[in-house]
Amino acid sequence: MPSHSGLFTVIERAARKAAPRLRRDFNEVQHLQVSRKGPADFVSMADKRAEQTLVEELRHARPDWAILAEEGGELPGDPNKPRFIVDPLDGTSNFLHGIPHFAISIAVEEPLASGKREVTTALVYQPMTDESFWAEKGKGAWLQDARLRVSARRDLADSLIATGIPFLGHGDFAQWSRIFGAIAPEVAGIRRLGAASLDLAWVAAGRFDGYWEANLQPWDVAAGILLVKEAGGFVTDFRGGDRPIERNEYLAANDALHSKLHKLVGSSIRNM
Repeated sequence: MPSHSGLFTVIERAARKAAPRLRRDFNEVQHLQVSRKGPADFVSMADKRAEQTLVEELRHARPDWAILAEEGGELPGDPNKPRFIVDPLDGTSNFLHGIPHFAISIAVEEPLASGKREVTTALVYQPMTDESFWAEKGKGAWLQDARLRVSARRDLADSLIATGIPFLGHGDFAQWSRIFGAIAPEVAGIRRLGAASLDLAWVAAGRFDGYWEANLQPWDVAAGILLVKEAGGFVTDFRGGDRPIERNEYLAANDALHSKLHKLVGSSIRNM
């Protein structure tokens, strides 16, 4: 059994406390109260209830830490201490359509002496399958107690790549189309499953060989990025640089495939 910190115990306990209500709501999804946040961007009472549970649990354990949450925004805390980054229901559209592919994502971001911050603890929990993808910096990535490694595939022709497709009011469809046009002819398949945190967790687990997406929020990717890195993979911007968060571009894969993918992606958008 891998050893983990008390902090990881805190975030996993919070996720597992929020999960049963999400499962119940999922089984009664037609009765949920749904309101629009924006074009094709829905928020249900399930999101709000899950986030409330998570915030209560995390605040109880670390009352002076800030929390960045999808629904509630920034909840203040001591700026010299870590903060939680929380997505109570990544894959809301899947959830609302009765598709059992969604997750709770929690990351811990710690301040550095340089003034920057880095994610050091991560959890992506899939309530419907009871899969707990987790990582702590320097300790590897895990699925429950099984060590995760990114895919060992070296050839694009054998590879299955995940992405997120721009939709009503979200994303740059022209850029995505250029990238798709460059990658699709070279790979075994492309999948769009609708939950970025799980896409990255599945790259860490070797289920997907690579992943690209842009225009995401911190709570969508914070935990997943650490999972991929601790599983031996790379996460960069579309040009292979180390500024994915600044550019809001995310390209993930193992070393061999990442090198090939970023060349395809970079060439496809060079003149945009």
